[in-house]
Amino acid sequence: MFAKGQTVIQLMERLAPKHIAMPDDKIGLQLGSLRKDIRTVLVTLDVTDEVVDEAIALGAELIIAHHAIIYRPLAHLQTDTPAGRLYEKLIKHDIAVYIAHTNLDVADGGVNDMMAEALQLQVTGHLEDIHTDKLKKLVVFVPETHQQQVRDAIFAAGAGWIGNYSHCSFNSAGTGTFMPREGTDPFIGKPGQYTQADETRIETVVPASVQNKVVQAMLKAHPYEEVAYDLYPMDLNGRTFGLGRVGKLNEPERLDAFAERVKMGLDVPFVRVVGDPAKPIRKVAVLGGSGSRYVRHALFAGADVLVTGDIDYHTAQDALAAGIAIVDPGHNAEKILKANVASWLQARLDEQKSATKAVASKIDTETFKLL
Repeated sequence: MFAKGQTVIQLMERLAPKHIAMPDDKIGLQLGSLRKDIRTVLVTLDVTDEVVDEAIALGAELIIAHHAIIYRPLAHLQTDTPAGRLYEKLIKHDIAVYIAHTNLDVADGGVNDMMAEALQLQVTGHLEDIHTDKLKKLVVFVPETHQQQVRDAIFAAGAGWIGNYSHCSFNSAGTGTFMPREGTDPFIGKPGQYTQADETRIETVVPASVQNKVVQAMLKAHPYEEVAYDLYPMDLNGRTFGLGRVGKLNEPERLDAFAERVKMGLDVPFVRVVGDPAKPIRKVAVLGGSGSRYVRHALFAGADVLVTGDIDYHTAQDALAAGIAIVDPGHNAEKILKANVASWLQARLDEQKSATKAVASKIDTETFKLL
């Protein structure tokens, strides 16, 4: 059985939740419909004419891309322009396009973690913190016979995390009282009878970002017709998500050797380097995409080098004067996401016993050539 488009995206948003994207980022469904079966989903960095042809050849009904195809509101849709022809081809072949951009950069296991892993960094933090989840306390009263069922449901929905510990809860036994009224269908007791029930009070923490999902999972798993529960705000912060990564090499190495590491790890044909080739490198900041404005962040983090794309001339001069090296593998280095995301998504689809296939694009969308 093939997964519906909405299901594929729900799985994708487990990896890259929309709420952690940078403000005003162009993410989500940008073209087409998700209300259909998806036999093949194509994962790509960019949606180019060649990538669309690849999707057509594969019979893909959905493209998941990192870079948006629509950046600003459209005043018109002219099919005699390059963008218009692209949209027309996608629409004619009923191919939907979904964008996961900064939410995929920021996500645990996302683009920046992929790049850090490829460079064999021991990650110690983010280059810039951008989103911190607020925590809430969920308290629910459950008959003793169903306490594990409810706990399993709320934990699976995202509740119960404290730091790097999962499935955290406190449970206390007690007696619940109620009187089902006329027209009710109680799980315990009978209408018109005062009832006492052995119940468990389950307390756990819930990130505000998944509050609705957790509550819905709890209500579905709970056997009562009317569920007694409380949700309290807390003056505590949960998980922090950040852009870029800072980490260390196992052993220091020269900048020129590190540049070769970047070329190999990120599979790019060339890099631009700012700094003395003999400079020792131990602490590294890495940021996928365009990172000119993050040189100061890398300096503040104490990095010896910043690995990022699209460095302009004057930023390079400023970095050199400030004593931080730069290795620029180009914006296209983010292509590392294609195989990784396709593999992650395929594993989730397989868990659901879906016949849908997630495929990494084989098209090289690098714009620049070295002559």
